[in-house]
Amino acid sequence: MSSTRYIVLSASLRDGSRSRVLAHGAVERLKAAGAEVELIDLVDNPLPLCDGGACYGDPRAVEIKKRLEGAHGYLLATPIYNFDINAALKNLIELSGRDVWTDKVVGFLCAAGGHSSYMSVSTIAADLMLDFRTFILPRFVYATVEDFDEQTLASDTIEERLDGICSELVRVTEALKGD
Repeated sequence: MSSTRYIVLSASLRDGSRSRVLAHGAVERLKAAGAEVELIDLVDNPLPLCDGGACYGDPRAVEIKKRLEGAHGYLLATPIYNFDINAALKNLIELSGRDVWTDKVVGFLCAAGGHSSYMSVSTIAADLMLDFRTFILPRFVYATVEDFDEQTLASDTIEERLDGICSELVRVTEALKGD
């Protein structure tokens, strides 16, 4: 494997988060495939709210942006609230902007309460594609409360989808890098 670097980002701020379970599952799979991968958990990296001004100079925003910039591909693990990604992930994208997301590959790992929100990442996917020319993987993982048993994944289908998105992330990122 080349010097391609991946980040799996856990955006949930809640203890017992199911999207965090998905994030850890993705990290395990990428490491098993020999990928250089870093897990960034927003619980451990609190950020200022994006105000369009002074926030960009905040040391926490500068540090996370620096960590994110070095990656070629990302899996964004997010809870779905009110038919959308959570505010913490949106805030991170606003704080980090063009230098992080332009010409990169992004996939989504979503945990939701029910089945109705499966198209929730469409808006942020379109925003990333149009604003930053981000390449969005055409598959994502969408898991509901029924796919978990306490703090573990209990669905063979979701396990297979995690396998698929991790291999797709590596395949597409390597192809677009063209090394």
